[in-house]
Amino acid sequence: MATPNSKTLPLKVLSFGAGAIGTYVGGSLALAGHTLVFLEQTRVAEELRQRGLRLDLSTDPRRKAKGAYLVEPSAFVVAASLEEALRYGPFDVALYALKSFDTPAALEQIRPLSEKLPPFLCLSNGVDNEPALASVLGAEKVIYGTVTSAIGRKGPGEIVLERLRGMGIAAAHPLSDRLLAAFEGAYLNAQAFPDALAMKWSKMLTNLLANPLSAILDMTAAEIYAHPGLYRLEIAMLRECLAVMKAQEIAVVDLPATPVRALAFAASLPLWLSRPLLARAAGGGRGAKMPSFHIDLHSGRGKTEVEYLHGAVVRAGEQVGVPTPVDRFLTDTLSALARGEIPMQEYAHRPDDLLRQISLR
Repeated sequence: MATPNSKTLPLKVLSFGAGAIGTYVGGSLALAGHTLVFLEQTRVAEELRQRGLRLDLSTDPRRKAKGAYLVEPSAFVVAASLEEALRYGPFDVALYALKSFDTPAALEQIRPLSEKLPPFLCLSNGVDNEPALASVLGAEKVIYGTVTSAIGRKGPGEIVLERLRGMGIAAAHPLSDRLLAAFEGAYLNAQAFPDALAMKWSKMLTNLLANPLSAILDMTAAEIYAHPGLYRLEIAMLRECLAVMKAQEIAVVDLPATPVRALAFAASLPLWLSRPLLARAAGGGRGAKMPSFHIDLHSGRGKTEVEYLHGAVVRAGEQVGVPTPVDRFLTDTLSALARGEIPMQEYAHRPDDLLRQISLR
């Protein structure tokens, strides 16, 4: 009697949150017939239980969808605590795509229940989350991943696919092949990467573009790249990250529909030549959204991921002896803004004041 191929068996998935990535990946898997349990705050959990998920995936021509998909509440489970979620296990995999500044609190939830949890596919930005998860779960239960598709979030459980690119999954884990097959079946454009660190650092390089300057100055990426002094600062920032990667012997690799090696090459060109190329990359990489640091700072939540992106460049630079003054300045300035130590209007639409400040350091 023939047995089913394990790669084709439906997955049972625990998703930490129904944010933009959690809803997109988890909702797509639910549409493809996989079992999903979302872990959310009580208020959000109740809302999702009542109205389900709404995924506008019409930009993907393969789906031939004229409107948004509604994933009915009966098609998934929402739990308001990790203990409640585990009652629906055991799970094959957990999706982890929280903001990096939420990871310390998440680890406190995870720690006492770590033995009951499945391997985590970490899709969060930055390079610190996987080691942090491994410190609690064990390295064998952490799978490095990334998402390059641009996802807009309209509200809890409601997203729009703004630009389809894909996602990366580290190839070395025993679950990798099964995840790749399931994600491909859910139209997620999953691709295997043999070098997990190269994948994560290359994604982080793309996240640096116009991100802190947009938040600090309250300006769009297009406005930043149109200003000669700010563009020089952007290039200096990218070159610092590339130097840190080189010192660690971490390669720059292309990600799904994301030519990161071309970005790195452009950063090495004369400024007059690279500027139009990088302006397009910075303006088009995130779909219609403002950069994430701007969204976080100007939403008033008092938190920023800059310590986990540009700050990670600074910390790695210290370890390998590569100076990173621009990344340090941007990290310190945006962190102070988020903490309220610098007034929000201090540098708003005042790029020359910011440039004078960095020249004084």
